[in-house]
Amino acid sequence: MVNLTLQQALTITQGTFSAGKAQQSAPLTVAVLDSGGKLISLQRQDGSSMMRPDIAIAKAWGALALGCSSRQLAKDADNRPAFINAVNVLANGNMVPVPGGLLIKDQNDTVLGAVGVSGDLSDLDEKCALQGIDHAELYCSEEAL
Repeated sequence: MVNLTLQQALTITQGTFSAGKAQQSAPLTVAVLDSGGKLISLQRQDGSSMMRPDIAIAKAWGALALGCSSRQLAKDADNRPAFINAVNVLANGNMVPVPGGLLIKDQNDTVLGAVGVSGDLSDLDEKCALQGIDHAELYCSEEAL
């Protein structure tokens, strides 16, 4: 199993925070999980509210657990609410099906982990996450913004 390194996780976080600053976002929280769903890095900017770490982890965890972005999970929640609700029950409520959670892949399309971002509107969270992944010279799932 190939996993992200701590340095890659920190680079993703740094790129995400830089993107947030450029977009004048609200304070962000960034969670990076390895391919087994274990937390590598969790950082929040000053002023980020108390639920943001849990939300960021849940966005990343849901993406990793179901193999798609949390944006796709949001679409599934709209189209198949009973399914997403049932899966979230099975997951002990650990998924937040809104944009901001992305799979992190290498150049061979191998999933290395996932990133979850929370703090601003979900679309901006996702945009910042994308830039963070790009900053680390890695890739993400194509159904993102």
